[in-house]
Formats: sequence, C-alpha cells, structure tokens
Amino acid sequence: MARRSFHRDEIDTSKPHPARVYDYLLGGKNNYELDRAAGEQLIAVAPEARIGVRANREFLRRAVEYVVGGGVRQILDIGSGLPTSPNVHEIARQAAPGVRIAYVDNDPIVNTYADVLLGPSAATSVVLGDLRDPAALLDHPDVRRVIDFGEPVALLLVAVVHFLAPADEPGRIVATLRDALPPGSFLVLSHATGDFAARDAAQAVYDQATARLNLRSRAEVEAFFGDFALVEPGLAQAPFWRPDGPPPEGSEQIGFYAGVARKPA
Repeated sequence: MARRSFHRDEIDTSKPHPARVYDYLLGGKNNYELDRAAGEQLIAVAPEARIGVRANREFLRRAVEYVVGGGVRQILDIGSGLPTSPNVHEIARQAAPGVRIAYVDNDPIVNTYADVLLGPSAATSVVLGDLRDPAALLDHPDVRRVIDFGEPVALLLVAVVHFLAPADEPGRIVATLRDALPPGSFLVLSHATGDFAARDAAQAVYDQATARLNLRSRAEVEAFFGDFALVEPGLAQAPFWRPDGPPPEGSEQIGFYAGVARKPA
C-alpha cells in the first residue's frame, strides 16, 4: 500500500478529536492536552464514560470473534481510530490467520500509525477517508485491494455513526454501505444514546470538538441495521451483548447500544 507521513500542520490540534479523546479514555498515549481535557470533562459530567468506552471496546472484540467464528475472512473497519491493542487484525487473526482487514478513518494521525496497524502483513490496508462519502470509501483502491465484495464481509461501524449529524443523512450512508455487502455479510455497529441517563452535558463537550455527538434512541439505532437479521441478543447495551465475564460495575448507565446483524441470502 502506498503510504505517506503527515506534517503536524495537516493534523488539526486546535480542537479535541473524538478518536484521540477515545484513545485517552482507553488509557492510550496518542492524544494531546486538549483531548485529555475533553476526556476529563466527559468523566465529570458522565462518570461512566471511561467504563463505557472500555465496554464498547470489549464489545468490538467479542463481535470480531463472533463474525470470524462464523466464517468471515475479511473486515472493513470504518472509523477505526487510533491503534489500541489488541487491534482488530490481531483479534481476527488469532482465530483465523488469513483474515484481511481494511481500516478507514478521517484523522490523518491514524495514518501516521499505519505501520503499527499493518505489522508484517500485506493483507491489511489503512485508508484516510470520510464516512460521509460512502461510495468513495467503497471504491477506494486500498479498500478494493484487500476487500472482495463478492465474498462475505464484516462491516464495522463501532462508535462512529453517532458523529453523523441528521443533515449528513446517516440512514442513507449506512444503507449505501449495507447494500454493497453480499449475502452472508455482517454489520457490527455501536452507537451512543441518552436512553439510560441524561447526557446533554456530555453531548455539549463534543460541541467544541472536530465532530459533534448525536445521541439516538433505541429505535433510531435499530433502524441502521435495515433488513439485516440481528443475532441474539439483538440490540443491547454494549456490556450485555454476549458477555464472556461479569459486566463492570455501573454498566446499567453505559450509553452505548451495540448489535451484530447478518445479511440474509
């Protein structure tokens, strides 16, 4: 894959970036002082924020294990964020060494960590792209190099669709991506919600970031799956989707819906 480094002035450090705030809440180091400040503001107004992002990350792990266990051997991860071990390719290849992964994110700093994400494998690509232009993502040569849309694909939209505003037409965007997937493919999606606690103050933190947070109800999140069949237990709070251990204390307050659905034949 052709890769290039980015100069610091190409990376917007004037505002918190959701990927870097997420990295901070996960305990990562690939963030700036204003990202850390935004993370602390989130914790102040939504005390479950840190366990929430960790529960979301654990959902991602379990979902990847599920789809790979179901036979999928290629993954398109849109809104991949900064590298956080174990990364999607590490999780997937532990179960099936030949899994191919295309990572997509709109933050140039993610591209600077391409070597970390790729490792020694040529079956991985990192693409700088915008979810708001799904057709361009699907046609990107570095996506097409790795992903064969004639075979089942697992599409990951984990903690990213909530950064699409109503004016972006998120339903149309997700439908465009779903429609590109062949039968037997999976959609893995998680999304922030205010259904379990009032989170207007948390939402306001993102008003100063590079992308605003759009909380949606259960019905609105469920609609993103279209005619895909949700696997058990359906749409659930992230820590309660097929848990493989005791949910963390305070899980009832976690404002992330999560689900996995399969495209019927």
